[in-house]
Amino acid sequence: MHLKSLELSGFKSFAKKANLTFTSSITGIVGPNGSGKSNVAEAFRFVLGEQSIKSLRGKRGEDMIWNGGGADAGRAGRASVKLVFDNTRKLFPGIDFDEVSIERVVNRDNSNEYLLNGTAVRLRDVVELLSAAHIGATGHHIISQGEADRILSASIRERREIIEDALGLKVYQWKKLESLRKLERTEENMKQVESLRREIAPHIRFLKKQVEKIEKAQEMRRDLVDIYRGYFAAESAYISAEKERLHREIAAPRKELGELDHELERAKSVLTAAKGKDHKSGLVVDLEGRLSAVRIEKDAVTLDIGRLEGEANANRRAIDKEKDKQKRDEFKTVYLKDLEEVVSSIESFHSLDDAKKLFHEIVSALKAFISKHRGTNDSAFIGEAEKEIESLNNQKAAKEAKQKSLSEAEAKLVKEYEELKAAIDKEKDTNRDAEKDVFRIIARQNEVRSIVTNLNNSIAALAHEEDAMKRELGEAANIAGREAVDYAAHGAVHRDRQAQEAQRHQIEKLKIRIEDAGAGGGTEVMKEYRETEERDAFLARELEDLARAKDELHKLIAGLDARIDYEFKSGIVKINQQFGEFFSLMFGGGKAELFVVREPKRRKKSDTEDLAEALSGADGEAPAEDDEDGPEGIEVNVSLPRKKVKSLMMLSGGERALTSIALLFAISQVNPPPFVILDETDAALDEANSKKYGDMIENLSKNSQLILITHNRETMSRAGVIYGVTMGSDGASKLLSIAFEDAVKVAK
Repeated sequence: MHLKSLELSGFKSFAKKANLTFTSSITGIVGPNGSGKSNVAEAFRFVLGEQSIKSLRGKRGEDMIWNGGGADAGRAGRASVKLVFDNTRKLFPGIDFDEVSIERVVNRDNSNEYLLNGTAVRLRDVVELLSAAHIGATGHHIISQGEADRILSASIRERREIIEDALGLKVYQWKKLESLRKLERTEENMKQVESLRREIAPHIRFLKKQVEKIEKAQEMRRDLVDIYRGYFAAESAYISAEKERLHREIAAPRKELGELDHELERAKSVLTAAKGKDHKSGLVVDLEGRLSAVRIEKDAVTLDIGRLEGEANANRRAIDKEKDKQKRDEFKTVYLKDLEEVVSSIESFHSLDDAKKLFHEIVSALKAFISKHRGTNDSAFIGEAEKEIESLNNQKAAKEAKQKSLSEAEAKLVKEYEELKAAIDKEKDTNRDAEKDVFRIIARQNEVRSIVTNLNNSIAALAHEEDAMKRELGEAANIAGREAVDYAAHGAVHRDRQAQEAQRHQIEKLKIRIEDAGAGGGTEVMKEYRETEERDAFLARELEDLARAKDELHKLIAGLDARIDYEFKSGIVKINQQFGEFFSLMFGGGKAELFVVREPKRRKKSDTEDLAEALSGADGEAPAEDDEDGPEGIEVNVSLPRKKVKSLMMLSGGERALTSIALLFAISQVNPPPFVILDETDAALDEANSKKYGDMIENLSKNSQLILITHNRETMSRAGVIYGVTMGSDGASKLLSIAFEDAVKVAK
């Protein structure tokens, strides 16, 4: 036997602790009407998790608690019912204890507690445990007074639920409900993940475009590094070679000038000695001195003019670059997050009441935003550079005026020199040899000095080019990085100046394109793009996982549906066989059977709502909106012997009672529950049918323990132990027990 005992304390009319021990396969509970014996059946419903207080003949949980009676019987603070099972044959799989106790407690505040072997658990844990043992709070194995024909009067859907419960399908229903709820949560999670992906998709597209620009700028920067290295290698090689050439070429003229200076000094000393003797010799010496001084000063002025021109040109190039940057700033791209920042700052001005002040604050914020994103361009630099150019031009103009004055003075002296030379050449006096040497030396000095001046100008120009290269090296390091100026690895590159100039133009174009690409803040954008893309990839993987989980849940639900359908329809076949036999036994013939029908159309509900209502026992149906065929249910067909009765509605009260008993017993035989409680289900039976009822009870007790609440003597005679329930003057129920064999001996 599986059922060991039932303990009641403070439950309904059982004010004090009462204990029923089930040592017989059939236990009878008897007593006069109103004694509280039916409260025993309700105690079973209560402890097994019945949630409908109405079915326990109450309005709220507090109605289950002893409410007092008489002066000495105060009301109880709580009600508890404990049911103890023998688990040595593993009635409850998965529990290793040989004895399992299930207890339910209700308090005055309507709170409920469930205990499994003394440990607090959830109602769901209790229901799942009982379902595994084919036990439920309601259904085929607890038939209360007045509900014997409930299975006949129930709707086709309720009838199916009773039979599913009897067939042990409740556990699959719970699993299906749990799977449906998981499916709903999974679908909701999928919607949330999809929503998040849609939300970040525009930002990813924006960041991707920025990254593409940055990558393009980085590629151009790598190209620029390669071009820079080649350019600097060629420029360095050119400057080194030119320096070597110019210094080599200028060495001989400089040496010759030194030698000519010595020769001139010797010739001048001869003329100086003859100066007092010859007026023309004095003129030659004086003329040479003045001409030499003018030419030295003119050379210095010419060098100054070249320097001023170089400085002015450098300033012009700097101005042109700055203006190009400012033009490009008009079409500069800014990041969305930067624009969002300025919008947020403007939105923070809502506390300003003065509209004029608010307008000025907004204008200031926008100006600050524009100024921030114009880069490092400085209009003041252009003004200063233009002033510097103007100053250099003024200095150059003064130098050019002085150069013109010196040129005129030189021309005048040269003319005097030519006239004096011509006059001396006419004289054939040998004393004029020294004068001729002076003229020869001066003429050669002019030629060599011109060569040296040109070479010095070339050296100065080369120095400007070297300075320009140094500036370009600094700019290259800023734009393309330090590797751009590491040109030594290229070795010496020789290229003509036209090709080198073309290379420089290519560098300028690349620099402009890099700046236009807006590669500033590239590291932060790349990082944000990677993080956003990784988040999107994570969400995509999560979506895939959810989709797989959804598919698995669909498969699981389909499998459970198939299992439930197969077990249900197989059970119907077995029940019909037993039902026909019991019915024929009850009525001496005839025919009875169950068949599956589909419920009439009703409002469409979700699978979860449908199943949750079925498992909770909720009553009522929704209005017929969005109609669809309802779920399958069970209809009952009967055919009485010698009567044309096909419908249950045409059966008399006694016939309905016999039919319901036959059906309930047939269900119990197919999948026997551990115990069956029958609460006065034999009340409507006559003596002959009571005998048949008693025989069926004894047959049923071979597979299930029976607890019979009865007034029927025939039924009592089949019980091994009888409990008597009495009620005292205080309204509290009390128990008396006697073994049937002992009762027979006492009677004798």
